[in-house]
Amino acid sequence: MVKTARDTGSAVTDPRSFERAKALVHRIVADRHDRPSLVAGIACEVGAEIIEGIRQAGDDLNSVELSRRFATSRTPIREALMLLEKEGLVDVPPRKRPRVAVPDLQDIREIYRARAALFELIAVDVAKGVSEEGLARLRHAFAEMQASYRAGDVSAFVWANVDFYDQNTLLANNRTVKRILDSLLLRTARLRRLSLSQPGRMERSCDDHARLLRAYEDRDATLAAALIRSNHINALAALEAYLTRAA
Repeated sequence: MVKTARDTGSAVTDPRSFERAKALVHRIVADRHDRPSLVAGIACEVGAEIIEGIRQAGDDLNSVELSRRFATSRTPIREALMLLEKEGLVDVPPRKRPRVAVPDLQDIREIYRARAALFELIAVDVAKGVSEEGLARLRHAFAEMQASYRAGDVSAFVWANVDFYDQNTLLANNRTVKRILDSLLLRTARLRRLSLSQPGRMERSCDDHARLLRAYEDRDATLAAALIRSNHINALAALEAYLTRAA
């Protein structure tokens, strides 16, 4: 089992990044499940804290403390944590205190390989059918990534990266694959900052995405699929190297 170390810079206090994390959890968790607004709000808040590294892998989630914090009974807390458990952010073992999920290295490998395979399908569809308006949206998202890289802002780069891939899934117009990728996104969101904060990773990621954008512009589906897979495998390799050292 592996944990994200607190001294890696993964814990983020930037309020803009935290609001982005809350919005992501709301889009994927709260909008997907029909739950009262209180339950959804708790899930979004706790989920964002996990994604941003404020709550670390393996940390206890004390329902008594959470019920006091949110001024509610323990029932909405349990419901919120169960929503997050379905998305892989929380572990609720029987007769034990809930905790932030701790994925092992094999789980991470499986998730990243699944995302790589699914995004290959997405890249082929985008390359074959993207319009000029769609390319403009991708160029805008990539420009945000470049600006964040030049500013050395890992948090901003992470969310620009999320936006870039979200545009890919929207342009491919494959709702089934998008639902699967959205669920996997929550499982990888807290790891993505860790990967991109490794030395040289933002620069490499920028280069990879510049090449991917050119492949889209050239309508080269084969190259686009290979590049988008390579980007995911490179991210996984960076995580494997770091987590192996940390373990």
